[in-house]
Amino acid sequence: MSHEPVRWGILGAANFAINVMGPAIHAAKGAEIRAVASSSEEKIAPFRAFAPGIRYHASYEALLADPEIDAVYIPLPNHIHVEWTIKALEAGKHVLCEKPIAMQEADFDRLIAARDASGLLASEAFMIVHHPQWQRVKALLAAGEIGELLQVNAMFTYENSDMGNIRNKAETGGGGLRDIGVYTFGATRFATGQEPVAMKDARMELRHGVDTLSANVFDFGGFDLHSLVSTRMMGRQEMQFHGSEGSIVVSCPFNALHFSQAELRINRAGEERLERFPRFDQYILQVEAFGAAMRGEASWPWPLEAARGTQAMIDQALSAN
Repeated sequence: MSHEPVRWGILGAANFAINVMGPAIHAAKGAEIRAVASSSEEKIAPFRAFAPGIRYHASYEALLADPEIDAVYIPLPNHIHVEWTIKALEAGKHVLCEKPIAMQEADFDRLIAARDASGLLASEAFMIVHHPQWQRVKALLAAGEIGELLQVNAMFTYENSDMGNIRNKAETGGGGLRDIGVYTFGATRFATGQEPVAMKDARMELRHGVDTLSANVFDFGGFDLHSLVSTRMMGRQEMQFHGSEGSIVVSCPFNALHFSQAELRINRAGEERLERFPRFDQYILQVEAFGAAMRGEASWPWPLEAARGTQAMIDQALSAN
């Protein structure tokens, strides 16, 4: 396998798969898209625009039975992520599933058991951990660059009032916390290597059964995380790490290249320096890292156990209101 590309299949012709992850798999070194499963062959035409050789499967089961597929990418609605991740593992495929990979923390018992039984790689697609800006933030905090960390402020908002959009449907696992709270919570956990000990405050707005705004404060036993996510506000994203001796501002923490340029503003002793990361596509990096982990060439930075901790925070925030 080390000399052959990872042969990918995609379950479903979701817009994100067509516009972002499909092109990323196609562009990644050591990877190629072999097949897409969808309800009609017409829906996979956009994939063939950049990868003409893609084969069509009329069902997800048919793709999972394809012996020429090594790994599957799952961009399906949230409420069926667990089901199809487990089916893919049982079919002998490695799995990269869109976030959130589960609807509740308890689902991870089944996911981890299926992964361990298969001996394969299964992960939530938490792409930011592969971006050099987040690896840099993690290293700076670990080195004490800003002294003792005292507070993290995290914001991720966008406007989506389209009630036909799947993110606004309760029955398919919609809502802001599951869609983007995974980033404010998960990025804090990844960068600091710490877990929350308690939730100190929670405020939520619900519309049509889904959370459209969630403001949460978590105590991490030394610093607090103040997180705001909303699907009814102008698009904005930023994370700030405040310490006893300085601060780090991540101005485009989640959608680098798509939202803006990835950069860090590091302030220490009143002097600010700017670090930029202009040419990295975190989706391509994620696919390449997945292949390396499949081949045993590198460790994987976001195992199911890491994703489980974020889901536990989401569960707590949802249940507080």
